[in-house]
Amino acid sequence: MSQVHPSAIIEEGAQIGEGCVIGPFCYVGARVRLGDRVELKSHVVVTGDTSVGDDTVIFNFSVIGEIPQDLKFGGEDTRLEIGKRNRIREHVTVNTGTEGGGGVTRIGDDCLLMAGCHVAHDVQIGDRVIMVNHAGAAGHCIIEDDVIVGGISGLHQWVRVGRGAIIGALTMVAKDVIPYGLVQAPRGELDGLNLVGLKRRGASRADISALRAAFRELSSGEGTFMERAKRLGEDAESEYVRQIVDFVTGETDRSFLTPGK
Repeated sequence: MSQVHPSAIIEEGAQIGEGCVIGPFCYVGARVRLGDRVELKSHVVVTGDTSVGDDTVIFNFSVIGEIPQDLKFGGEDTRLEIGKRNRIREHVTVNTGTEGGGGVTRIGDDCLLMAGCHVAHDVQIGDRVIMVNHAGAAGHCIIEDDVIVGGISGLHQWVRVGRGAIIGALTMVAKDVIPYGLVQAPRGELDGLNLVGLKRRGASRADISALRAAFRELSSGEGTFMERAKRLGEDAESEYVRQIVDFVTGETDRSFLTPGK
């Protein structure tokens, strides 16, 4: 059984899971699929071809699944997929995808999107990501697992942020961020490693030492940044270091934030 406030509008065709709570003045579109125990507080709009996973809570005045803020969008059939156990706070906006970007915007499981955040078209967000108040991810960004994006920070289109990285508040990120990187300053500088996050996730001393050595090599070793990264991969024993190597040598449309720049 689900609880639906009398003032809520649920279009015919919407699929509502068991135990959902839909509060006052909410709107649920005809192509929306809500999993079990999803809660919409009040004045929430969920529209478009949007699926929301079990136990997700969406707070007041959020607009989820509206069309992209992209002038090239011509009404093509695109969608939004939101995973389980997410907390989407007040005034958050999340758009569906575009045909040119793969057609799908995705948010993983156990994420927290604080008040006023924006997730644009075709963004891919992993699990356990935190976006602090008024942070924004522009179109086609990839945010991997366990990333924290600080308040009032912005990610440029097509930027990738590697797993476990942290972006400080009031930061503009226009280049890819390596896994476990620490980025701060107004124009986004790679200023070290997210050591606090690594310790919280249980990284061993050996892995942290290996990451520190890898960071020093990327900072001041011989050759280009890409050459230094490939050289790290030749004898990397730490899984964390291999993740950095794979990320740097993977496909991207942007350059990288490099240590000290």
